[in-house]
Amino acid sequence: MSRDVLLKILDLARWAPSGDNTQPWRFEIVSDNHIAIHGHDTRDGVIYDFDGYASQMAHGALLETLRLAASRFGMSAEWAIRTGQPDNAPIYDITLRSSGTGEDVLVQFIESRCVQRRPMRMTPLCSEQKAALCEAVGDAYSLIFFESLKDRLGVAKLLWRNAYLRLTCPEAYEVHRHIIEWGVRFSADRIPDQAVGVDPLTAKLMRWVMQSWGRVNFFNHFLFGTIAPRIQLDFLPALACAAHVLIKPKHPLNRLEDRVTAGMAMQRLWLTASRLGLHLQPEMTPVIFRWYVQDGREISGKASINEGAMSLAERFEYLASANRQSGFSFFCRVGTSERPSARSVRKELPNLMMR
Repeated sequence: MSRDVLLKILDLARWAPSGDNTQPWRFEIVSDNHIAIHGHDTRDGVIYDFDGYASQMAHGALLETLRLAASRFGMSAEWAIRTGQPDNAPIYDITLRSSGTGEDVLVQFIESRCVQRRPMRMTPLCSEQKAALCEAVGDAYSLIFFESLKDRLGVAKLLWRNAYLRLTCPEAYEVHRHIIEWGVRFSADRIPDQAVGVDPLTAKLMRWVMQSWGRVNFFNHFLFGTIAPRIQLDFLPALACAAHVLIKPKHPLNRLEDRVTAGMAMQRLWLTASRLGLHLQPEMTPVIFRWYVQDGREISGKASINEGAMSLAERFEYLASANRQSGFSFFCRVGTSERPSARSVRKELPNLMMR
């Protein structure tokens, strides 16, 4: 296989999603049919990357996207985790072979797939759409749909409480301060402020307030600073959608390979939603906070945040008719809407190659 084809495959694969557009990977072309992906995670500085789980799921989304991209060129892509590497810096070896099959139907949605953070239409999902989403994740996972007004209101209340924890947690502040690129429609390595989902006045206020934790803390405690963003970013969008969808793995996500394959299922769900004419927004923070609770770990130095996370996990389990041992891997909302006018893009391929 020519190096030109390998670069075309990687150029398409780089559009895989990752938490806050961190793109925790670098590419290495080892030989004509061998690509190595050098993964990393952000667990040391990002509370949302519990033990690297979120980054490892992003690695899985990348591997699935690469497999799909290879199909455009009549190739199959088999992957293996290289032995002897730590979980926070895994290396994935991909072997490409001629498959004799055509392009996968999901390939054409790799670049157009994006996040819709604004309210969507409440047109219910039809049975064919739900069946396609269930088929997309495979037999190792099941889906729970929260569709009725009562169910969506329940999720809206969950996300309202979750957002309060997120916005009042000092450990989360440093993450929030760095992930937004202000004054742009597109960002190659962060989230553009115009894609966040708030009105221009709230965006301007957020930009000023987020310059220091002191300002954030003051606004939160004395000026009800969490109210406007929680309404615009969490409560209203939770109501204004067709459904919320929870992916439940049938086996625990104990190993790196388990998290990677969960990420592959996540990406198939997302691309299938795009194929069905749906937009999607991840709602991962309640899942991640629950991972902390399940492991008996604290999220913050503030006791109120940890107590709130425990209560949040219990409420989430009640809504999903689950118990404490049940696994949750991905949570999102879906629906139809106009295509977002602003979005995260990606670093150019040369900037993602190993040097």
